[in-house]
Amino acid sequence: MSLAQVHYTSAAPGDEGTAGRFTAVGPGVSGALLAEIEPLVRYELPGGVPERPSDGELRSLPQAFGYFALSDGSRLVARSAPVRDTGGTGAGVRFHAHAVHLPPGVPLPGDRLPVEAWRSPHWVAVTPGGATPDPLALPPGPAAVSEGLDDFAVSRGPWLAAVLADLRRASDAEAAGRPVALVERQCADVARWLGLASVTLPRESAERLTFTTYTRRPGSSASRVVGVLPEDAGAARAAGLRVHACAGPAPAGGTEDVWATTAARVWRSRSPELFREARELPGEPFAAGPLAVTALCAGIALGPDGRAAAAGWAADRPYALDAQRTGRLVEAIASPGIDDRTAAEFDAAGRLFGALEGRCPASVTAPLAAMLVTEAVRGGNGSLELPRRDAFAGPEGAEVAERLGPEILTELADTAGSRSVARTVQLLRVARLLGVDGTESLPGVVDRLAPALLAEASVAQEGPPGFAPALLELLDEQFEVRTALLGALDRIAPQDPGAVARFLERVALPFTGTQALPHLRMCAEVPEAMATLGGDRAAVWHRVLRAAGLSPFAEPLVLRTAVGLVWEDRAPTVEEARLLLDAATSDSHRVAGTWARLVDAALSTSTAGTSATGTSATGTSATGTDEAARLAHDLLRGFPGEIGGRERAGLLLLDLVRELRTGAPEPGWAERVRTLCAQAEPVEPALRERAHAALVERLLAPDRPGAELYDFVHGADAELIAAYDRTARTASVRSRLRTQPAYAADCFTVWTAHPHAGRAWPPVAAALLDDVLRPAVRGMSAEDVAEVEATVGRTGSSGRADAFRDWNRSSTLGRLGRRIAGRVRRG
Repeated sequence: MSLAQVHYTSAAPGDEGTAGRFTAVGPGVSGALLAEIEPLVRYELPGGVPERPSDGELRSLPQAFGYFALSDGSRLVARSAPVRDTGGTGAGVRFHAHAVHLPPGVPLPGDRLPVEAWRSPHWVAVTPGGATPDPLALPPGPAAVSEGLDDFAVSRGPWLAAVLADLRRASDAEAAGRPVALVERQCADVARWLGLASVTLPRESAERLTFTTYTRRPGSSASRVVGVLPEDAGAARAAGLRVHACAGPAPAGGTEDVWATTAARVWRSRSPELFREARELPGEPFAAGPLAVTALCAGIALGPDGRAAAAGWAADRPYALDAQRTGRLVEAIASPGIDDRTAAEFDAAGRLFGALEGRCPASVTAPLAAMLVTEAVRGGNGSLELPRRDAFAGPEGAEVAERLGPEILTELADTAGSRSVARTVQLLRVARLLGVDGTESLPGVVDRLAPALLAEASVAQEGPPGFAPALLELLDEQFEVRTALLGALDRIAPQDPGAVARFLERVALPFTGTQALPHLRMCAEVPEAMATLGGDRAAVWHRVLRAAGLSPFAEPLVLRTAVGLVWEDRAPTVEEARLLLDAATSDSHRVAGTWARLVDAALSTSTAGTSATGTSATGTSATGTDEAARLAHDLLRGFPGEIGGRERAGLLLLDLVRELRTGAPEPGWAERVRTLCAQAEPVEPALRERAHAALVERLLAPDRPGAELYDFVHGADAELIAAYDRTARTASVRSRLRTQPAYAADCFTVWTAHPHAGRAWPPVAAALLDDVLRPAVRGMSAEDVAEVEATVGRTGSSGRADAFRDWNRSSTLGRLGRRIAGRVRRG
C-alpha cells in the first residue's frame, strides 16, 4: 500500500508573518490533519548558528526525526532537516520537512518500526515536482540495530538502566507520568536510544513510544520522548520532564527497576538476541524473571535482585525450563563465587529448591541445598525454607556436614553470646539435616532456649511470634528436642506461670503425649477455665489443679503454679486464702512458697475497710476483720520460721486485734500496739486504724483492767488518744451512756481520774466530759442521775461523788442561768 506524503518548508526571506507552508500534500490528508501536523514538523535552529554556515557546519546541525500520534488515530513519521536557502541573493538556512502519514492500523512497509526509518535514503530535502506528489512507497532503511548499537549501549552504560526504565514507563498506554528528555550532543544518539528501546521493549510497547530526536521546546512537545541539546536541558527540567543528561558526567545513583537493570546487563554483554528469547517465556511483559533467567542461562552475571527474580520466577514455573536450562540456572544462582547475596535472594532460592526437589535429580539441586544450609549457619538467615533431610544423603551432604558441623556445635555450646530463638531453632534444624550429633550439648541448649522463648514472645506484637512456625517444625522433626524443651518449660513454669500461659495461647506446643508436664497442662487449661467459670477464682483454681494430674501433697509446686495462674496480679481474698491453706499441709505450702501469698491475703484483707464499721464499744468486731485475724493467727502458727520482718509484725497486730475483741490478751495492750505498728512500718493506714480501734474499744469497755487504762493514759500516745476520742464520740457509746447509769459513772471516773497525765490526755478527757457525757446525763431521769452519783461514790470515794454533784450542778445552773437571761431579753 502506498502511503500519503507531506512536504513542508519554512518561509522564504521576506515572507513576514508566516512560519512556513505545505509545498506538497498526498491524497487523504485533510486540512484538519494539516493544522495538527504543522506544529509537529516545524524546526528551530540551535543557538549560535552562523547566518551563512559552511557546508560542514550545515551537515552538523541536528535533524528532527519524529514519530507522532494524531487525533484521528493515525500516525506520522517525519524528518525535519535544515537546508541551504539558494533563493534570492543570500545563502542562509531554511528547513524542509518530509513526512509519511500512516492511517490507523497501517504499518510502515515491511512492517518495520518507525525508528527503523531513521536512516532511510528516501527522506528528501526538496519538494518533488508537481503540486501534489504521487503516492510514494517508503521502503525501510537498514535496521537501527544493525550498525554499532551494541557499542552505543556499552558507551552509555552508566545511564542505560535508568533510561530503559523510563522508556518502559513512557511506552505504557495507561501511564500518566512525565515525558522523558534525553540530553545528547547529537540527535543521532537520541535515535540510537530509541533503537535500543525498539529491541528491548515488546513490539506493542515500542509502537506506542512517540518521540522526536530534537526540539528546542521540550515543555510543549506532544511526544513521550524528546531529544534536546545540552544547552536546552535546563528548559526540560523547568518543564518537569524526566531528564537524563547522557552528554554529561555519569550519574551517581541507579534504579530499583530490576527489569531495567537486567536489560542493561544484557546490552552491556552485547546479547540483544536474548530479549526475543526472554519474550518467549511465560510471564508479564516487563517481569524481571524471564529476562533474568535467560541472562543467567546465557552466562551473564546479574546482581542479587536479578538472581532473586530468576529464582522466584523458576520456582513458580518449575516445568517452564528444560533440564539443560534448569541446570544452568541452578549453577548460576548457587555459584560459590557470589558474595553479595541478600535475604530476599536466599528466600527465592529456597522456594526454587522446594519446587525442584523431587522433580530434578539430586545432583542438580545439591548446589542449592548446600548454599541454603551454608547461609543458614554462616549468614544467620532464620527465615530460610530449609531442604529436606534426604537432600544431604549423598557425598555432597557429607562434604557440607564436615565443613559446617563444627561451626554448628561450637555456636550451640556458646553460653556467653545472646542468640535469638530463631537462630537456635535454625541451628538445631540444620544439625539434624546434616546428621551432626549434638546430644551432649542439647540439655544446655534447651535450658537456654526455654526462657528465651518466653522473653521474646512477651515483647512481640499480637499473634504468634515470628519464630513460631520454625519452632513447631523443629518439635515435629526432632522428638528428643521436643521432649527436652517441654520438660524445661515445665520446670520453669512455677516461677512465672502467667508468662507460660500467655506463651501457650500464642504458640500451640504439642504436649499431648505421655510426658507428665503437670505445670504446662495447668498453664494450657487456665484460659478456658477462666472463660467458662468467669470470676469464680476458687472454681478456676480447682479446675486448673485437676488439670495437673498430680496432688499438691505429692508435688507441692503445683500449688505455686495454680496460685500464680489464678491470682497472678492480685492477692487472694481471705476466704480464698483459707481455701488454699486448707487444701494442703503447711509443709506443701512451705515447699511451694505459697505461704507468702497467704500472708499477702491476710494483710490486704485487713486493709479492705476500717474496723470501726459494724463494731461497738464493747469490742464486737467486723466479720472481715475476724476472718483476717483468724487467718493471721493460723499463719503465725503454721509458718513460724518463714514469716518475719514487717509481715510478721503485721500478722501479730492482726492477731492482737482478734485477742482484744474476743479473748484475753497478754498485759501491756497499748505498748504492744505501739511496738507492732513500729515494726510493721510502713504499716498500712487501715491496719493501724483497726489496731487502734480494737484497743480503744476494749479500753472503753467497763470490764477492762485498770492497769491497761493507766498505761494507755500515761503513755501519752497522741494517735491512740485521738482514736479513743473518736470512738468515745460514736453513736453506740453515746447510747450506752444515756441508757446505762453504771457505764456513765465509769466514764466519769475515768475521764476525771488523770488530770495531770501528760499533755494529750487532759484536754481530750475534758472535752469528752463536756461534749459526750454531759449531754447524756442531761437526758437522764432524776432517778438515773442519782444512780450515777451513787455508783461514782461506791466505785471511788465520797469526794468523787461530791465532784460529780458539783460537775452536774454546774451544768444545771448553767442551764437555769441561760433560761433567766433569755427571759430578761424577751422582756
